[in-house]
Amino acid sequence: MIKTGLLSVTFRQLSPLEIIQLAAQAGLQAIEWGGDIHVPHGDVNRAKEVKDWTESAGIAIASYGSYYRVGCMNKDGLSFDKVLESAAALQAPAIRVWAGDQGSAKVDEAWWDKVITDGARIADLAQRAGITVDFEYHRNTLTDTRETAVRLLNGIGHPNIRCNWQPSVALTIDQRQQDLRAVLPWLANIHVFQWEPGVRKPLAEGAKEWSDYISIIREAPGQRYAMLEFVKDDDPQQFLADAGILKQVVASSLSN
Repeated sequence: MIKTGLLSVTFRQLSPLEIIQLAAQAGLQAIEWGGDIHVPHGDVNRAKEVKDWTESAGIAIASYGSYYRVGCMNKDGLSFDKVLESAAALQAPAIRVWAGDQGSAKVDEAWWDKVITDGARIADLAQRAGITVDFEYHRNTLTDTRETAVRLLNGIGHPNIRCNWQPSVALTIDQRQQDLRAVLPWLANIHVFQWEPGVRKPLAEGAKEWSDYISIIREAPGQRYAMLEFVKDDDPQQFLADAGILKQVVASSLSN
């Protein structure tokens, strides 16, 4: 099952209550709350407050979007313990993390070992709290290609590790589909946007492209969220239009 949602980092300039209002107006089903501004890492009281606001609006919490860099323990003073405390208080089912802070082409075997070891460590910690760990599929990390993402996920080999997916802007649509299929066995949530290099576009311009992605995503068992991330001009009205397209794409894929 695919449900719709929003990453709160899409609107860093808005308050949590404003984001909840927007998501409700758009008819989306869930929010991933970011750990940089809206639900700061380690601020348990804030996490509980935002959880209550979100649930009161009838909206689910999809994930906690942390900025923990796996393999970089305590970088910038951020420990995974702080992340986990906030995620638990938020009652998030998942924690989003980054696969280190270096692109796969630049690292040696020692770095791979470090990220894999820390990945297994935090997977154990989160599992005890009933929370999954979801890697960001992103450039300048060890999940910046389909081959390295699969290597990392297999290397950790932990049942509590999953992987998000988003289209790599520099690739062709066919290459993006290959990326998506490569991580299907671990697939968590999907970050939805329509970009060309350096340019954000209305999601309507990629409706066919996203319809094809959603069809592939439906091949994976289980439930996940397709969540809007970053819209043209950071415009709430554009977001509402994009949300309408996202809901259409998800709904139409059920009848195909």
